Amino acid sequence: MKRLGFVGAGNMARALAHGLVAKRVFRPDQMVAADLDAQARRRFTRATGVAAVADNLAVVATAPAIVLAVKPQTIGGVLREIGAEIAAPRAAARKLFVSIAAGITLVTLEEALPGARVIRVMPNAPAMVGEGMAALVRGRRATAADQAFVVKLFSAVGQALVLKDEALIDAVTALSGSGPAYVYLFIKALADAATAEGLAPAQALAMALQTVRGAAAQMGQSKLSPAELIRMVASPGGTTEAALKKFDELNFAQVVAAAVKAAAGRSRELGQSR
Repeated sequence: MKRLGFVGAGNMARALAHGLVAKRVFRPDQMVAADLDAQARRRFTRATGVAAVADNLAVVATAPAIVLAVKPQTIGGVLREIGAEIAAPRAAARKLFVSIAAGITLVTLEEALPGARVIRVMPNAPAMVGEGMAALVRGRRATAADQAFVVKLFSAVGQALVLKDEALIDAVTALSGSGPAYVYLFIKALADAATAEGLAPAQALAMALQTVRGAAAQMGQSKLSPAELIRMVASPGGTTEAALKKFDELNFAQVVAAAVKAAAGRSRELGQSR
């Protein structure tokens, strides 16, 4: 793939294009984006150096691989427009479409883009700072080479893994898709609690953020299991043990499990409604 297009030039498209340029996967002149919003086009070009136009079909015509980076509520019209443009089987077969629209299934995409190769991706917000987690699943016509190409794309803004079963996308949505909000909530709760204990709000937030950042880095580099790392910090009769007992009393693990289950259930509902 020597040219990449984006239909939609919002935050995720901008982050991906920026990462691809920074990692030298693509040059700015090898990419192009389309968006009806002039302000979005200006922000995209300013951040990435990539040209942005108002015409979706101009992007589809010039790029063999197109990232569909539009909102789920607007993708129906976009798919109808593109589907009419690539109606000829030979034209469709030459195109790879990569959808990051939440809840839009492979069946929906392949029915709207008959003959095209399709891969569905669930990215997350930390891609905007190069620390994303994306999961992808390929459609019936997409090849192993297509899959490797898309892994390379999203590895430019974090990590990417391949799913064999599209049904797992709902679990991914509940974990890494929605997960950043859970972490933000936990950091806020830590900071608020520390503020109540006397720390200045700015100090408490900075310390909570660095504590979570450091713990994540240590866990990522350690060969110990999460349970072993917890035991390493929690000395018998100490402060950490006192805190962990309170977490157990309040069923912290059950609350997290219930939240993830609720998010996964809602993801399934949204997919079925479309």
